[in-house]
Amino acid sequence: MTALLDVRGLSKSFGGVEAVRDVSFALAAGELLALIGPNGAGKSTCFGMLGGQVRPDAGRVRLAGADITGLKPRRIWARGVGRTFQTAETFASMTVAENVETALHGRTAARSAETRRLLGLVGLAAAAGRPAGTLSYGDVKRLELALALSNTPRLLLMDEPTAGMAAAERTALMQLVAGLARERQVGVLFTEHDMDVVFAHADRILVLDRGLLIAEGPPEAIRADPQVRAVYLGEGLTFSEAG
Repeated sequence: MTALLDVRGLSKSFGGVEAVRDVSFALAAGELLALIGPNGAGKSTCFGMLGGQVRPDAGRVRLAGADITGLKPRRIWARGVGRTFQTAETFASMTVAENVETALHGRTAARSAETRRLLGLVGLAAAAGRPAGTLSYGDVKRLELALALSNTPRLLLMDEPTAGMAAAERTALMQLVAGLARERQVGVLFTEHDMDVVFAHADRILVLDRGLLIAEGPPEAIRADPQVRAVYLGEGLTFSEAG
């Protein structure tokens, strides 16, 4: 079976510094795959290459068998890739509904009905008329998820989806994402610094260190991997035994 996302030999250098080196992995439809690593590991650069913000020096990215390597973000979005960012990208002065309607611009379906559907999906139907700038940070993240879902994506790229959220909000958001992934067979690739979130929700985990993929596997294998533990202990981080 063809992987939803297939990445082969992805590499990128900046001024002689190898940010990402020969990274290869695959992601299946309905799977939650976490990309983790210490600061400077190359996670953001890797995400940028997948989303079209950064052009790779080498390697190939295929979505459902089609080559999307080096395409502009708008063209990648049109192929069915949604994205959220570490710092939520919403229009604070617009209402919640207006934010979604803006993302739906150009869609043939009735925008008001689709807006209601998306806001209901992420639990923000009651906040439709509120300015986005008045939302709690957790609800802003939910709104950003609704925007990412506006093109009915096959693949979701989520950069630090729970950053800045309280523990209960983190759990609720990731449970929502996991449910959407299973129900709609959407592949999800996410980066995350909170290891409790990673080990509780990821089906598989990729570990980057200095641009290299050093480990890949299910959470229990990654938790026990001595090289991964050494990398994170060097950052002053430990893995919770819970989750």
